[in-house]
Amino acid sequence: MTTSIAAVPLANDWIELEPLSPAHLAELDAAVSEPDELFRWVYIWRPGPDGLAGPLERALAAAAHGEVVPWAIRRRADGQVVGSTSYLDVDAANRRVEVGATWIGPAWWRTEVNTATKLLVIGHAFETLGLERVALKTDHLNVRSQRAIERLGAVREGVLRHHMRRSDGSWRDTVYYSILRDEWPGVRTRLEAALGGV
Repeated sequence: MTTSIAAVPLANDWIELEPLSPAHLAELDAAVSEPDELFRWVYIWRPGPDGLAGPLERALAAAAHGEVVPWAIRRRADGQVVGSTSYLDVDAANRRVEVGATWIGPAWWRTEVNTATKLLVIGHAFETLGLERVALKTDHLNVRSQRAIERLGAVREGVLRHHMRRSDGSWRDTVYYSILRDEWPGVRTRLEAALGGV
């Protein structure tokens, strides 16, 4: 079990995860279309007048303080950067992280990208870092995300009411899920089976 959790390059047959850097900005901006729909739920990445420069800078600052572990997602089939994912709520002492702040450009929705990304980041957490728990959370209104998390085999733990503010100032209730170390083999089998059909 490692005592530090940092972004390292990760890869499988479908994607490469590259530690997020300022060099990814142009490619991340190019992956964005329909920003209102894309960042409706992952609003910490919502573009400003300067595109994703502000969110990228904030993610890198949080990474420098050990608060998040962010990656850029590169699709191997075409070499394009198609989004980002992170470890949040990093707690090495208690052997846990949350997988979140994940967004994928709409051109790559319903492709192998999200499943392959989850296989990499959750697998890295359990198999390399030796963690005990991986959490995932989503807005209670984001039913599509809840169904996707449930398809992984994650266990729904409950709802934190008025947990955080949305970008429009309204209160968000947050649905929490988790996968424990002993549950990972079954989750991995589900993910690999889904990718086998790609």
